[in-house]
Amino acid sequence: MDDYSNNSIAPSPEDTEDFILSCRYGDIDDLKSFVERFGTDSVGNARDENGNTVLHMASANGHTELLDVLLPIVPSTLLSAQNHAGSTALHWAALNAQLGTARALIGFPAGPGADLIDIKNSAGRSPLGEAEAAGWDEGAKWMVEVMRLDDAGAAVGEEEGAEAQKEVRDADGRVAHASLPAAFDMPDGGGEPASS
Repeated sequence: MDDYSNNSIAPSPEDTEDFILSCRYGDIDDLKSFVERFGTDSVGNARDENGNTVLHMASANGHTELLDVLLPIVPSTLLSAQNHAGSTALHWAALNAQLGTARALIGFPAGPGADLIDIKNSAGRSPLGEAEAAGWDEGAKWMVEVMRLDDAGAAVGEEEGAEAQKEVRDADGRVAHASLPAAFDMPDGGGEPASS
């Protein structure tokens, strides 16, 4: 996509609303048209009445192909942008069991990576907490595997070798189960074993 960051035409509220809906439905052609008309800055600034960004819409609805186009043209800070309820695009991916979009958000090289999992919404839940609350075990397990649990900041799952089952409590006190490298040692306070 050409560089359209400095277009001087500002979108109307109706243009922005239509664009956000296009992202909800995964319409890549509408995205390209919006960028050509209004520039990439307008993409990053687009919000609906609830503070949701284009990343919220694409992530909640599993539009990984749209994210592939969006992520390189929006500011990396948009990945951690919170709506009026404090939820990020990753929260919405978790609520809707969208593993592909969760992986795209966390895996985007210019973004905050696994640190997105630590952001809490107004209800005090992280994306992991939302995945657990929604009963999305596959996503919760994956998030635990990629979380940064040690003080050195190394992501869990980077080492090859034997695995051990670990139980980690989220901020709401719920337990997530994950297979972790056997050499991984939980730091003090990083999680207590769950009692049966």
